[in-house]
Amino acid sequence: MSLVLDPAAQDLLFREARTANTFTDEPVTDEQVQAIYDLVKYGPTAFNQSPLRITLVRSPEARERLVRHMAEGNQPKTAAAPLVAILSADNEFHEELPELFPHFPQAKDVFFGERPVRENAAALNAALQAAYFIVGVRAAGLAAGPMTGFDYEGVRKEFLDEDHTPLMIVNIGRPGPDAWYPRSPRLAYDQVVTTV
Repeated sequence: MSLVLDPAAQDLLFREARTANTFTDEPVTDEQVQAIYDLVKYGPTAFNQSPLRITLVRSPEARERLVRHMAEGNQPKTAAAPLVAILSADNEFHEELPELFPHFPQAKDVFFGERPVRENAAALNAALQAAYFIVGVRAAGLAAGPMTGFDYEGVRKEFLDEDHTPLMIVNIGRPGPDAWYPRSPRLAYDQVVTTV
């Protein structure tokens, strides 16, 4: 059985998808980010909890503050990218559940009344939404450079608060010269899939 998605779209979203390491200086607009969000917000999460929060780093002053918290090898990439997004998990997402899950508003307290439960759910579902976001960046014709090499606590204190857990930093823009490292191998189907 073949895939329904057009082969060019398959290439754009998956086969040719790479982590960009350099970018041109072409700006990424608020309208582009809005279009990406308006697409990826429909990706499903458990209880429609939607815990991903996106902090856009645009000003030179904020960029400097962020670069200080990046791992040494990631600093030049983050300093040069046209736009940088801090993706975090909102550990108080349950406050929105009466609106987001209206057919069972009690889910807020029945399932997510305890903070450790919320933190686990937020981490998993925000990571899922982060993947949607990266694919959405590609769908917009832009390149994404997601990274986890940074001081998590430093970024949380600098840009977030106690209720938000940073997940990753994503550099966004048009790919620049030598943006891609060589493609790394992937596991074969029979190395991943087991039928029981």
